Amino acid sequence: MNRFWCFFYSFAGVAAVVSFAVAPAMGWWFPAPGPSLSPLGAQIDDLFYLILVITGVTFIGVMIALGYILWKFGSGRGERATFSHGSHTLEVIWSIIPAGVLLFIALYQMDVWARFRVKSMFDQEAIAHPVAEVAARQFEWRIRYPAPGKTLQDTPQFDDLYTVNDLHVPAGKPVVIRLKSEDVLHSFYLPHLRIKQDAVPGLVIPVWFQCDKVGQFPLVCAELCGWGHYKMKGQLSAQREADFSKYLEELSNSQFDDGVPIAKADEK
Repeated sequence: MNRFWCFFYSFAGVAAVVSFAVAPAMGWWFPAPGPSLSPLGAQIDDLFYLILVITGVTFIGVMIALGYILWKFGSGRGERATFSHGSHTLEVIWSIIPAGVLLFIALYQMDVWARFRVKSMFDQEAIAHPVAEVAARQFEWRIRYPAPGKTLQDTPQFDDLYTVNDLHVPAGKPVVIRLKSEDVLHSFYLPHLRIKQDAVPGLVIPVWFQCDKVGQFPLVCAELCGWGHYKMKGQLSAQREADFSKYLEELSNSQFDDGVPIAKADEK
């Protein structure tokens, strides 16, 4: 039985090494093929991989050490353990090293955290002209745009534009949305951009991101928000600047169309 546990822990270490080698080819990493679609997301990826390497190396080392100890001292030949008061030197070493690693990670991630969370580091043009307000509610994303050529106001205006579950933004530039919740706690999550922010009832939270690729990408809720949480899905549509402006114009025309054709001057 001792030999079994020796092979078990050794196998766990080997399996971890193999998974590191084959995971990228199997698509077991992040949802986008390749790096993140946003500059901030690329930094988040780097931070994730750094932590993964640190914890992975530690895990493999511990499994190998356990396998060795069980192999060497689990022969069942009647050896008895001896009591020791311990080594202060070893205790100091295995306290200082983890503390140093955690301090390094804490300092290393401060720039990434600040870029995403500190408003003074947001793009000032983007924060002055939010592209939309996104209101989460059970179980959909309600989106409010300003009228073409206008700036989004804190309170709804008569000419604001509305959609559900389809957030359009210009690609290749920083954009800001105002995130809020109309009922319970939700979480605004763009997995391909690595952007996640809780929508908290009573708060309006600015969220900035930049999508460098034109296309449509999932927008999901990452917080269990009720029985319909599983179907609270939308999409992010990143468009060229001209296409985004055209989209707002078409949305305005369709929303304010009363069905009465406009008479031409020669028909009056």
